[in-house]
Amino acid sequence: MIWWIGLLLVAVVVTLLVVRRRRRRVRPPVLVPERAPMPEILVEEVEAPPSLAEEPSFAQRLSSSRSLFDRVRSLGARSELSEDQLAVVEEVLLRSDVGVETTNAILARLAESGAPDGVVDALRRELRASLDRPREVRREADEGRIPVWLFVGVNGVGKTTSIGKLAYQETQAGRRVLLAAGDTFRAAAADQLTQWAERTGADVVRAEEGADPGSVVHDALGRAQAREVDLVLADTAGRRVNSSNLIDELAKIRRVADRGPGQVVETFMVLDATTGQNALSQAREFLAAAQVSGIILTKLDGTARGGIVVAIERELAIPVKFVGVGERAMDLVVFDPDVFVDSLLGTSG
Repeated sequence: MIWWIGLLLVAVVVTLLVVRRRRRRVRPPVLVPERAPMPEILVEEVEAPPSLAEEPSFAQRLSSSRSLFDRVRSLGARSELSEDQLAVVEEVLLRSDVGVETTNAILARLAESGAPDGVVDALRRELRASLDRPREVRREADEGRIPVWLFVGVNGVGKTTSIGKLAYQETQAGRRVLLAAGDTFRAAAADQLTQWAERTGADVVRAEEGADPGSVVHDALGRAQAREVDLVLADTAGRRVNSSNLIDELAKIRRVADRGPGQVVETFMVLDATTGQNALSQAREFLAAAQVSGIILTKLDGTARGGIVVAIERELAIPVKFVGVGERAMDLVVFDPDVFVDSLLGTSG
């Protein structure tokens, strides 16, 4: 009996050893197919996600000016030009800073030509005709000379900021730009231009406060010639618009800038659109000394009344070439008369 129990124990031990050995057997490796090699560059350029906020249109930026013309747009396609209709047009033009002289001229032409296609289209035609001036911007000088843009205007109109914005746009277009800090009577002006030069990659020439502005422009032209600069943007003083000394200084700066190796190809007067008819008074003080070739109208997107554009071109006979419609560098845009008039009188924003 004892031997039978021993035999049973041996059989159990052997069975356990066999099961354990089977568990220890090495399983054959699982064959995994080779993966294709990953490319070194998955995406050449990652596109920015679309902005949820759409860029405002030109008409939306001129919301203050556009709202003044609501009453004219409400006249719709009415072809009659009664005294009441003309009175509405007159009131709107005067409130929008077109000015008395220009308003009377537009009303006279409307009364003469009528409104066969409606009052709105008739006014659109007259406003567009008032803005019919060549407005090309010159960037080329005579052979061997350096093109210069001069900037004039009273303090506070956005003159130095406009120079910086144009410097940004010109450098983005691939041109080598140099800034001349000719407003030596306002220390902040030179500091502003220096900051814009750092942002845009433009060069800058400045001097100590109170230095001779003409010498700054002269030194700037010398550096521009040595460094083969494509365009010089020269700031000027804007203090005391009614001072004969300042007007004489502007005339002197122009003579220096227009003498070899420089050549003044544009003289921009910077005006603040929010000052309305006062902008015309400022402009007349500069015209004789500065020989202005174009207007830069800033802050047109704010509380400005857009009719000042029409008044400027008709009464000063100088084209508006740039308008400011925002704070960003790209918001100083080339003035397009068709887009401007449609923004005031169009039915959509």
